[in-house]
Amino acid sequence: MPHATAGLAILELGAGSDHDALATLDRLLPRDDRWRHRHGSAGHGADHVLPLLLSPSLTVPVIGGELALGTWQSIALLDPNADNPERTVLLSFLAG
Repeated sequence: MPHATAGLAILELGAGSDHDALATLDRLLPRDDRWRHRHGSAGHGADHVLPLLLSPSLTVPVIGGELALGTWQSIALLDPNADNPERTVLLSFLAG
């Protein structure tokens, strides 16, 4: 994903897990004025640190035409940057 404030994660979504993940990111990366990167909305510097915790890319095997994820796993795009609501996701497929 070609964005400086976004990351991808494989995690359970629903049953509160997604809210727990966002709450954890809020605790780790508070949206306040402690950040040196200060343009944009309040706490925007935290958005630029997010890729240290969540990579902008990931690899998932495809087996029999299906993503090889566990029963409760989903791919989530996380980007708290309210200053830019549009995102581009690039997909690459390698045949093996």
